[in-house]
Amino acid sequence: MKDCIIRGMAAEGQIRVFAANTRELVEEAKNRHLTSPIATAALGRLLTGAVMMGSMMKNDSDLLTIQVKGDGPIKGLTVTADSHGNVKGYAHNPAVMLPPKNGKLDVGGAVGAGVMHVIKDMGLKDPYVGQTTLQTGEIGDDLTYYFTTSEQVPSSVGLGVLMKADNTVRFAGGFIVQLMPFADEEVIAKLEENVSKITSVTKLLEENTLEEMVGIVLEGLKPEITEKREVRFACNCSKERIEKALISIGKEERQKMIDDGEDIEVKCHFCNTAYCFSVEELKSIG
Repeated sequence: MKDCIIRGMAAEGQIRVFAANTRELVEEAKNRHLTSPIATAALGRLLTGAVMMGSMMKNDSDLLTIQVKGDGPIKGLTVTADSHGNVKGYAHNPAVMLPPKNGKLDVGGAVGAGVMHVIKDMGLKDPYVGQTTLQTGEIGDDLTYYFTTSEQVPSSVGLGVLMKADNTVRFAGGFIVQLMPFADEEVIAKLEENVSKITSVTKLLEENTLEEMVGIVLEGLKPEITEKREVRFACNCSKERIEKALISIGKEERQKMIDDGEDIEVKCHFCNTAYCFSVEELKSIG
């Protein structure tokens, strides 16, 4: 199945839901950044959450950035998504390794304690910035807490990445379910009951299509799928953009590079693409 997001509603508009299959984009992120299994799981969860949150934005130029800063050995995660299903991101320490916890990858241990920043650039004078304390470092719990406290939208976020023994991605994806302000008590109670029964997002992904997964999460609430779109790992970096970055460091720093007499290589943080600049190119910049 191609990576995609479906979105819909339930209980006559009292609930909205997003669900995503992201195996291919998480695999591409892993290949680009050479992430360890635990870094792949952590980054994959955040990429999945971000691409669903990006699809919530309305304007073509809207941009979402999520930064996770923790005291764990992964040191942090940064992802960016737009409203067109494009997402990119990286782990600050992609090679992190930890022993399993309860037979599973210890994403919470890798992330540690810290904060999550959610930045929404919607073309206004200043971007919206929300900051919350990490609850578990498991990403899904942290996004649930962010929605409820920073945006005042009661939500449930389930995210999962399952790795194979050969360090390829077997399944990746998740869901976001949100209650509208006018949701009645019966609907809230039924949704809470349904969510409480979910023990493994990756098991849901393994055994069901996205539509079937939504049906399980919203059982008894008359879910209705309203949209389906493809999603992908995509970076808009280019040599021209890297050149602008080199301009921004100032003439003095560029002159030091020129005086070294060696070609330089600059890598994009988000996709790990390398761009080479010769000494002559450095001389022509700015």
